[in-house]
Amino acid sequence: MVSTAKQHRTPLARARGLGAAHHGVSHFIIERATSVALVPLCLWAVWAGLKLAPVGYEGAQSFFASPVNAVLAILLVLIAARHMSVGMRVVIEDYIDDTAMRIALLLLNTGVAGLFAALAVFSILKVALPGLAAH
Repeated sequence: MVSTAKQHRTPLARARGLGAAHHGVSHFIIERATSVALVPLCLWAVWAGLKLAPVGYEGAQSFFASPVNAVLAILLVLIAARHMSVGMRVVIEDYIDDTAMRIALLLLNTGVAGLFAALAVFSILKVALPGLAAH
C-alpha cells in the first residue's frame, strides 16, 4: 500500500524520489514568530527614536543606562537579524539553482546577519555602559 503522502506526488517526483525537504515549516514558524515579536519592538523603537532625537549622546547614554531600554534595543536587533536571515535563506533556497552559488549565498547571508547583530549589540552596550569604553 502506498502512503498518503506518496499518492499526492507526481509520477516524475516519485520516480526521482523527490519530496519535501521537511524544513519549510520551521522557517515559516520562525518568520511568523519573529514578525509578531518585531511589532511591539518596532513601536518601542519609534518611541525611543523620537525621545532620543533631541537629546544627543549624553541623553542616549542615560536612556540606555536603563536595563529595560538596553535589553529592548538588543532584542530588537537580535530578532530583526534572525528574521532577516531566515527570510533571505528562504529566498536563496527557492530561487538559486546552482548548488555552489546557493551554499556561498547561504554562508554570506548567515555571516552578514551575524555581523550586523554583533556590531549592533556591541554599539548598544558601548553606549549603555560608558565605563567599559574607557579601557
